[in-house]
Amino acid sequence: MSETEPLAEREPVYDVVGIGFGPSNLALAIALEEHNETSERERAVTGVFLERKPSFGWHRGMLIDGATMQVSFLKDLATLRNPVSRFGFVSYLHDKGRLVDFINQKTFFPTREEFHDYLEWAADGVDHMVRYDSEVVSVRTVAEGGTDGGADLFEVVSRCPRLGEETVHRARNIVVACGLQPVLPDGVTASERIWHSGELLTALLELKHDVPERFVVVGAGQSAAEVTEYLHRTYPSAEVCAVLSRFGYSPADDSPYANRVFDPEAVGLWFDAPEPVRDQLMAYHRNTNYSVADLDLIEDLYRREYREKVRGEHRLRVLRASRVTDVHEDDSGVTVRVKDLPTATHAELRADAVVFATGYQPSDLTALLGEVGRHCLRDANGRLSVARDYRLRTSPAIRAGIYLQGGTEHTHGITSSLLSMVAVRAGEILTSIQEDREARASVPTALSGTHE
Repeated sequence: MSETEPLAEREPVYDVVGIGFGPSNLALAIALEEHNETSERERAVTGVFLERKPSFGWHRGMLIDGATMQVSFLKDLATLRNPVSRFGFVSYLHDKGRLVDFINQKTFFPTREEFHDYLEWAADGVDHMVRYDSEVVSVRTVAEGGTDGGADLFEVVSRCPRLGEETVHRARNIVVACGLQPVLPDGVTASERIWHSGELLTALLELKHDVPERFVVVGAGQSAAEVTEYLHRTYPSAEVCAVLSRFGYSPADDSPYANRVFDPEAVGLWFDAPEPVRDQLMAYHRNTNYSVADLDLIEDLYRREYREKVRGEHRLRVLRASRVTDVHEDDSGVTVRVKDLPTATHAELRADAVVFATGYQPSDLTALLGEVGRHCLRDANGRLSVARDYRLRTSPAIRAGIYLQGGTEHTHGITSSLLSMVAVRAGEILTSIQEDREARASVPTALSGTHE
């Protein structure tokens, strides 16, 4: 932590500075906007959100034509928190003149392309709170007052990637929503021909081979199946080899009872459960979200593969129970070495590009928080200690609040990184920030820095 210093009268102090502006902090911005529209001025919650990208965007590389959401449109940015919100998906449809047309489809699951358009539409409604082209590079502490030397405020330093200019915003609370980072296997580095699935569409535009002859797709989850389907459909002369460590794609369990793990009430039950029970529940319900694919998509791929067998073709190849052991790139392509697990034999595939649909992991907060991070409490396994309201527990040296939107799977369950909870979680964080502000105002000298 940097040495604390007196608060200078040089810029406003926000109640909230949001770091990152994906769906989670967009939902929080909407919650702030709606609260301020219906509250007296002195009860308004001030906020600004910092985003390194030049505009709003959410998994643009996977906006595959025809791909649908795996979550109901009712689990949008606001509806579960405020069913009459003007930022709900239904309001978006009405504003775009497509409400009746959408209803006639008789579906709960819009295309990913349409849902992204909804997110952009919602982001436009709160753009006065957002500073794009603002990459947060550090967070440091400031003492607002008092005699104990505790840190009441954060200074959030951001830099414009294009211009290199730095800006400082002061906040009583920060809400970190840096999203997920793509994961590649050890020893694999992204390049012009080796991609993570999240960059699919962007990378295809930059692929220099006009008529690809073969793609290799590694992975067995929803993204892997979608990439395989898209490449097979889009490049009719190319062979698509799907490498799976299991015998085939496994279907996601989206049955009604299993889906209760995504209910808002499940978060509290998960949080209050003993750790062995949390681990058990995660094992039981991994097949709702991890390394699984929609059954309709699985059946479509199987039918394609079977039709090709009938015709004597073999353009869609599923290499079951196999694992990639080596990837070597040169000027003309990529050589992929694949091990057949049951027989322990190896084969080599020559490909124009390799797509790794190997998942994501939460962003590491260590670099972002710097010295502040050593005042964040951790559990017996070294994981960040998070309260029910998504606030990091800290030492008494920090009274300002640090809230997490993501990276809380170990405390709050499967919904930590999913869209299902963004609306409800935003409301809970806003409530916590309001309650903490009221507590500070009423007993400013009696506050404890540790937040339970």
